[in-house]
Amino acid sequence: MIESLLVANRGEIARRVIRTAKRLGIRAIAVYSEADADLPFVTEADEAVLIGPPNPAQSYRNVEAILAAAKSTGAQAIHPGYGFLSENAEFARTVEASGLIWVGPGADAISAMGDKINARNLMAAAGVPVAPGTTDPAADLAAAVAAAAEIGYPVMVKAAAGGGGMGMGVAVDEAALRTEYDKVRAFAERMFGDGSVLIERYFPRVRHVEVQILGLADGRVVALGERECSVQRRNQKLVEESPSPAVSPELRARLLAAAVRAGEAVDYRNAGTVECLLDPTSGDFFFLEMNTRLQVEHPVTEYVYGIDLVEEQLRVASGLAPTFDPDALTPSGHAIEMRINAEDPKRFLPGPGVIRTWVEPTGEGVRVDSGYTGGNTVTPFYDSLLAKLIVTGDTRDEVLERAQEAVAAFQIEGPKNNVPFFAELLGNEEFRSGAYDTGIVSRMR
Repeated sequence: MIESLLVANRGEIARRVIRTAKRLGIRAIAVYSEADADLPFVTEADEAVLIGPPNPAQSYRNVEAILAAAKSTGAQAIHPGYGFLSENAEFARTVEASGLIWVGPGADAISAMGDKINARNLMAAAGVPVAPGTTDPAADLAAAVAAAAEIGYPVMVKAAAGGGGMGMGVAVDEAALRTEYDKVRAFAERMFGDGSVLIERYFPRVRHVEVQILGLADGRVVALGERECSVQRRNQKLVEESPSPAVSPELRARLLAAAVRAGEAVDYRNAGTVECLLDPTSGDFFFLEMNTRLQVEHPVTEYVYGIDLVEEQLRVASGLAPTFDPDALTPSGHAIEMRINAEDPKRFLPGPGVIRTWVEPTGEGVRVDSGYTGGNTVTPFYDSLLAKLIVTGDTRDEVLERAQEAVAAFQIEGPKNNVPFFAELLGNEEFRSGAYDTGIVSRMR
């Protein structure tokens, strides 16, 4: 097993990885920016290294600073968490070229799945269902217009190098396409350094369902069930649950088999997620993208399958067998995760500030993965995620009741936060019924 681990991230995910590392007897090393010096993950690590100012480009995306921290502390491996450099193939290659262990999939798999058009084509060749769309980037507006006419409106205009719900727009007709194409292309060039755009069929009423996969050290790829991720604002997730209330045993078997084929197509190792769009009427699903990293929502899978995904990541990276029997994976119970963000609960606009009060809920079936505590300052430099409230139980109904109690007990004063939104959602009949889709938040607003 790896003996020392540098966590190239911050906040709740850094704290989460550090917790498992220390449980396994692995020396945990944190890196932090000047803005994060007082956050819990810094003090909980066995060692912490300041790597730069608040600007992520000068700290958490600063490859030279991170590698220098690894060298100075004698780190044996690097875990990238999610976001920042986690899906940067060149960073993965640089880490390994430096003689360090990369806790994640191989750089080739990251690269193959990072380009959305290439990923679509690979998945189609592997027999994974894909939505109607372009097989090459739309080189210019005329090509985009021609592609949309063939696919049929409405269409999704998507940055080929995008991810995390960023770099997407919907066009209901040619006039809208002309606007969205220019907007998405400019955004993609600015954010990803790649203005390539693809055009796909857009499904107005659809569910977002994903499958957790794990590529084992022996070369096998296994699927650890599905997660429902349809509660979203601006194409970014707010709530995830497992199992999905929309997935029957027959559909689950097809979803998981397709996800395993997706992983096998790129010789996948370590944790990853195959994201799909599901038509709840027909039961048809389509490949959306593969996230070549640990997901924010991994705790719901951990509960349902009774495993620690971070430990499994470390075992794969160490060349060890998993703690579970890959041939006897049996899910049990239900779990829901809510992303507690520093944003107002109506328009979801960021609201940083000093945390005056921070009281986490406790009790049976309640877990909080937090990045902050009372007295910390939520700065505007990073993602607005404050904590993840994970509620578990034997049945979905039991979890819903526990979740309402947990949300009512979660007290945060200072920065704006979306805890009131979850109280509203948990009382919403559409959500409680389980028959919701990606439009639920907009209908609530």
